Formats: sequence, structure tokens, C-alpha cells
Amino acid sequence: MSSLALYDTLSRTTQPFVPLKTGEVSIYLCGATVQSSPHIGHIRSGLNFDILSRWLTKSGYTVTFVRNVTDIDDKILQKAVVEQMPWWALAMKYEREFTAAYTALNVLPPTYEPRATGHITQMIELMNILIERGAAYAPGNGDVYLAVRSLDSYLTLSRQKLDDLLSPDDAEGSFKKDPRDFALWKGAKPGEPSWPTPWGNGRPGWHLECSAMAHAYLGEAFDIHGGGLDLIFPHHENEIAQSEAAGYAFAKIWMHNAWVTTAGEKMSKSLGNSLRVTELLKHFRGIELRWYLGSAHYRSMLEYSREALEESATGFRRIESFLHRAAELLGTPGTPSLSQSFVDAMNDDLAVPAALATISESLRIGNSAITSGDLATLAKSANEIRGALEVLGCDPFDSAFIATGNSDESQALDGVIQLALAQRAAARDRKDFAASDAIRDGLTALGITIEDTPQGPRWSISRTEER
Repeated sequence: MSSLALYDTLSRTTQPFVPLKTGEVSIYLCGATVQSSPHIGHIRSGLNFDILSRWLTKSGYTVTFVRNVTDIDDKILQKAVVEQMPWWALAMKYEREFTAAYTALNVLPPTYEPRATGHITQMIELMNILIERGAAYAPGNGDVYLAVRSLDSYLTLSRQKLDDLLSPDDAEGSFKKDPRDFALWKGAKPGEPSWPTPWGNGRPGWHLECSAMAHAYLGEAFDIHGGGLDLIFPHHENEIAQSEAAGYAFAKIWMHNAWVTTAGEKMSKSLGNSLRVTELLKHFRGIELRWYLGSAHYRSMLEYSREALEESATGFRRIESFLHRAAELLGTPGTPSLSQSFVDAMNDDLAVPAALATISESLRIGNSAITSGDLATLAKSANEIRGALEVLGCDPFDSAFIATGNSDESQALDGVIQLALAQRAAARDRKDFAASDAIRDGLTALGITIEDTPQGPRWSISRTEER
């Protein structure tokens, strides 16, 4: 049986995963900077690491998963001015939107979800350690900087050379001993929020908060640190610098997910090609959007197009339809299980595309079993597909996707559609095919897909018709 191997950005190798503590895994993921509505590029990171966490849990580990919220930042302050609201209210507004997006796509809540502003004390303590060790300095204006040339090693993650870096062009540069030093703490400016420190009032730098929170929740050493490729430099590089300068071992493995791209470019607000999760959920179900975003290998770019998303959703509906037909024939949704081929794929650095190929094979075998009436083979295939979808967070029988299935509205909708289907069946029995086709076309126009099966007609909602 294969064992889990993961790609480590620091060493540029795929290596067997051995946790620091037997049976336990600790993960820190850089979460959202809550300054705008989430688009699918934002959510992909949370979704990819949700799959990692699910797979580790399925593999028998106890997982402690920390995903932070950056709720104080230059962009948040700037956006608050634009939207004419307090910075903290804006941060709360968009944090709730991120939470709603994660929930809609069945991204499980992390073990802990700390906010930066809730950990100022830990940041001050970390800065004090760095200053005492001679790795940081306070020039007297409220700022605190990390002296990067005081470190034994720097830029080991991105593998750049310090002297090749461009000097940051900002107003803080005149207070630095070296133009490449970075801010741990930013001195208070008029109209901006600030907190008191021994070196003057101010607010945290972006890099400091993650080192402080990772240490607070996971200790001086933990197993996996994750985030998007764009965080390798400067954010993760600076996290390593300030944490190791404080004497912490910090992260054992670094994992980075690739971007969602449009026309070959990273999806971002500045490019004007963002696709908000709320907008896509008007056309696709959360389970379909999750299936699409999770289908590529986490280290591969995912080139977005509406056509690709529609094709992905159609493919998922075929799997979903098979599972419902199997449940009708077997009298139960069955018990999820895992094929060895799926296990091997996931243990190979979460090779989801290869894992999807095993689902396709089980689907082929399962459909053949329906035709031949082989219920034992049908049950095995259905259970293996459900087990795989459970790991990928796309099991249609998951309560996250059927929680509203017994609501009055859902029951009323099903009743109306069943009445229409009964009228369609009656029209076909009397050979009034024009009326039968009209009923079906009317339902299709309303976004209701009808599938005729040997067990009778089945219906589902399709949102891709809406543009």
C-alpha cells in the first residue's frame, strides 16, 4: 500500500510525509485579506487545502488546521475610505462573505480561524524577542524593522539573491538601516487605527501577524504551511526570516497552490477579470463549482472559461445521476469506500486528476452493472465513487448539500414537478406526443432537466441556462 508523499516548495522535491508527532498533523494556511468580495481565485486555495485536510483525516491523522483572517491591512484601510465605512466594519462585511462562500462550496471550517487584530499581544512579544536578539530594530518613529542582513539565511524559499532585490519604493525607506529590511510594525499615521507598543503606537505589518498566530496555535514547529504561489515572496519568505530569527523551527513543509487564470493571467481585481463566487452561484450549484475548482492538480494553473465550467458541471451531473439511480435500485445510498487506485492517486501529492480517472472507471463499470442487473458490482462501484467524492467534498448525499431537501419549499417544488411528469406520462400513454413534448420543453425552459430511466423519469435543476 502506498504512503503519502507531498511536494515541498522549499526543497523542490516530493518526499514521504512524516509528521512531527505520530498520528497528528498541524497545518497553517494563509487565509483571506478581507478587503473585497471573494472570487474563485481566492477560494481555490481554501478548497485545495480543505481536500488536503480531508485526505489526512481519512488517512487516520488528527488534523489541527489554522486558517487566519487578515483584518487590518493597507488595502482594507484604502477600501474603507472608498466605501465610506469604518475599516473594522468593512473587514467584518467581507469576512462574512468569505465564510458564506466557503460554506456554499462545502469547505470545512478550520480548527481555528484567528484574526490578526485579536493577536496584537503575541505580535509585540515576537518583536521584543527579535529586538533582543539583534535581528530587529526600532528607529524611533513607531516603526519596527527586521534587519535581513543579520540573518544567516534569507530567501531560501524563493531562491533569490538579496543584492538582486529592488529596494522598496516607499516613504518608510528613510528610516531603514538597509533598504531591503521589511516592516514588522508600522508607526501610527493620522486617521489610521493603532495599538500601543514599547516602541510607539502603530499597527502590524502583514508578515508579522502570520508568524505570531502560527506560533500561538501550533507552537515553534509545525508540519505544513500553505498558501498561494504569489505568497512565496515576499510574504512567506519574510515569515521564515522573522520566525527563524526568533529561534523557531517553524514549518517543516511548504505547500503552494497555483492560480485560477483567465486568458493566461492571474485572476485579480487589478486585471478586472474577477469572477465572484456569489455571481457564479446564481448559475451553478455549489457542489458543481467545487467540483470544477478542485478538478485540477493543486500545483497546476486552472484556466477559467465559462465553457469549461459548464462542461465540468455536466460531467458531474452524470456522476450524481448514477449515484441516485444506484440508490434507487439498491434501496440505500450505500457506504462510502475507497479503491486502491484512488488511494494511490491521492497519496501521490494529491493527484486529483488521476483520482478523477478512477471515478470515471468506477462509473463505467457501475453503468454496465445497471444494464446487466449486477447489483453487487453496482454497489461496489457506487460505494467507491461516494468514497472518492467524500474526500473531494462533492458527495451529493452530504448533508451540506441536502440540508434543505426536506424544507416546505423543496417538497412543494418536487410535488409540482411530479404532477407535471404525471401529466406528461398520461399524454404519452394516450399517444399525445405533442402535449408530452410541450410539458418537457416547458420544464426545460424553467431550468428543470428531465432524464428518462428504466426506473422512470428523474428531474434535476440546471443553472447553466441562465446567462
